[in-house]
Amino acid sequence: MKKDTVKQIITLAVSLILVFAGYHYVLGGGTVFKGTAQGDTIKARVIRITDEKTNNITGDAQFTQVTFNAQVLTGSMRGKTVEVIQEIDGTYAFSPRKVEQNDKILIESASDESGTVRYYFGDYYRVAPLIVLGVIFCALVMLFSKSQGFKTIVSLGVTCLAVFCVLIPAVLSDKNIYLWSIIICVFITAVTLSLVSGFNKKSACALLGCLSGVACAGVITLITNLFLNMTGLLEEESIYLYRLYPDNPIDMKAILFAMIIVGALGAVMDVAMSISSSLWELRQKSPSITRGELMKSGFRIGGDMMGTMANTLVLAYIGSNLTCVLLLISYNANIHQVVNREIIVFEILQALAGSLGMLLALPLTSFICAMAYYGKEKVKTDAALKNEPSAHKGEE
Repeated sequence: MKKDTVKQIITLAVSLILVFAGYHYVLGGGTVFKGTAQGDTIKARVIRITDEKTNNITGDAQFTQVTFNAQVLTGSMRGKTVEVIQEIDGTYAFSPRKVEQNDKILIESASDESGTVRYYFGDYYRVAPLIVLGVIFCALVMLFSKSQGFKTIVSLGVTCLAVFCVLIPAVLSDKNIYLWSIIICVFITAVTLSLVSGFNKKSACALLGCLSGVACAGVITLITNLFLNMTGLLEEESIYLYRLYPDNPIDMKAILFAMIIVGALGAVMDVAMSISSSLWELRQKSPSITRGELMKSGFRIGGDMMGTMANTLVLAYIGSNLTCVLLLISYNANIHQVVNREIIVFEILQALAGSLGMLLALPLTSFICAMAYYGKEKVKTDAALKNEPSAHKGEE
């Protein structure tokens, strides 16, 4: 087994241990799922419709109650058949469709005053198609990239664990959001580059360049927030989150900071690794190139990358909130009202801070590479490379 492979296996093991330790530290022995929702959510399959009643509420609006039998698919009641009620309120514009036979759904249990347990339709089960799509994605990545694709999938899994098992519990457990978002960014960057690219100068330079760019994005966010008078209450979900713990509300401004640096991390890491790898290859293929020329090459390569990467960030942020943007434009009288809405201000700030982080990562990574790639080890000259085969023949 190659030495780098052993190091990457050790890195993976250590990273999983750190995630596990971080999870237990931020929660203090509790659990992240500590909500106040009553009853259980159970996966089930519709067997048959037994009854359907429709009543007119006002005008054309109707209230429909569908009663059906469903087979429980999970938990201690697996295999049992229960009677479930689906209530469809016609006053809502987007009520779920009426259940049909063989639909996979989620049902919720609730007890009435007499203690009788009743089951109600919760939602349609949507996880299975996502699992299939995820498996297809993983298979194609491994098909085209072989072992490198496998490393990519593993690093992606560690990233998701770090975010969902450490960062989110840290936020909900009243930890310092600024500190833990920075810790998670450093952890994700170090683990991803180590697993995907191994332990070498390319990864080290990319790590330093990426963290420098993300740090710039964070500093820009903090400074800009002083002038924007942001509250952090961007939308309805933000208000619910703020009211989740009335006695000790979550710092919503810190949430904005975490959203920006975590959102920019992937793009900045991509830019830093691309610059570092390109300059490493250039240094190896052209041993006579000077530090200044290598740095200028990094600037030119980065300039070409920046045009598309900035578009990637901006379009991603706009696309994720397109419905909100459309709604605000439809209901506001002029452009000043739209642009001054906090959610729009945040989207612009997120795009600009992320893009500036990428922009600053380009020269910083180029500078770091120009300094690091000229160490004590000797780079083979073109003449030496040409003479290698004849040398081997002589030894034989």
